Amino acid sequence: MAFDFDQVVARRGTGSAKWEEFPEDVLPMWVADMDFRSPEPVISALHERAELGFFGYSSRHAALVEAVVARMERLYGWRVAPESVIFVPSLVAGINLVCRAVGEPGDHVLNLTPAYPPFLDAPKNHGLVCDELELPAERADGIIRYGLDLDAFDAAFHERTRIFLLSNPHNPIGVEYGPDQLRAMAEICVRHNAVICSDEIHSDLLLGGTRHTPTAMLSPEIADRTVTLISPSKSFNLPGLGCGVAIVGNKELRARIQRASAGIAAHVNAMGLAAARAAFAECDGWLADLRAYLTANRDLYAQYVREHMPELAITVPAATYLGWIDCRDAGLPGDPFRFFLDQAKVALSAGASFGAGGAGFVRLNFGCPRSLLVEGLGRMRAAVERVRSA
Repeated sequence: MAFDFDQVVARRGTGSAKWEEFPEDVLPMWVADMDFRSPEPVISALHERAELGFFGYSSRHAALVEAVVARMERLYGWRVAPESVIFVPSLVAGINLVCRAVGEPGDHVLNLTPAYPPFLDAPKNHGLVCDELELPAERADGIIRYGLDLDAFDAAFHERTRIFLLSNPHNPIGVEYGPDQLRAMAEICVRHNAVICSDEIHSDLLLGGTRHTPTAMLSPEIADRTVTLISPSKSFNLPGLGCGVAIVGNKELRARIQRASAGIAAHVNAMGLAAARAAFAECDGWLADLRAYLTANRDLYAQYVREHMPELAITVPAATYLGWIDCRDAGLPGDPFRFFLDQAKVALSAGASFGAGGAGFVRLNFGCPRSLLVEGLGRMRAAVERVRSA
């Protein structure tokens, strides 16, 4: 039976950060946390684990390693050595561990912006310099299309650039970098002797006919300097369980990351491990249905904004469940995040927190039942129309 993604689940009063950060009259469409129940195989796996009645320290968890290896082979034809798989508490922890393991105080880390805010924070947490290269964007008929200037990318490397933080698919703009773009960026990183930390946490959330290529598959030389970060947290709505995966083929680099985590990064908990194994091994059908639903949500969001709020320009993401909205020409008073929060009672993510190129934007999460998406867009439309008619 197909999953009912239209079901609205009551999340207030459950300790949900998404739903309890703002007052009850605010519709939350901000943090990347979907409003769907997780797949039944995951819920069953958690029940079974709880029924064991003990929660001691977890081992390497060979079943999850096998599930990760099998999944990479099944999805991409990528043969991952089991010893390359290590666990981290989250993607954000993984990014910070790479910064801690690879960089020395004063070294540089390169980001493409607008970027997921922890990408901008992680280097600074470890005394590194965060360099931001703003991606070029073109606007036509209300649609924003982001490009990649390889000459500018090459020129952005500093003599002490040690790490390139790559988001693919790219949060918040929804771009999926193709093999040719990835190879070009990776070869520049090789030339500059920089490690590639490739955040591929949204790689399951492909919309329409989008396909994903793991960076580490491009060549052995590129794989040797790439850390691939994946997790079931976004795809299967498990962020609260804290289970991430780092795939690191280079033995020395893997050891450096493990040393950097020693005594600092917590072990992945038993429930997170059980849920991740079930998600990766048993939930491909659920994920296929989710992609179809999210693709329809994306199309509805894009059509609605273009038809009813033409003052706004938007991305039409190839992946993720995140819309990126340019409000700079809409005549909205003040910061658009605050405007929509106060005037529409819709909580979005403030674009300024995404670094260079983010001011004047908001990010909208359409990973929710369609009725909530329509309600949120309707509230935003009414607020924009009041400004238009003033």
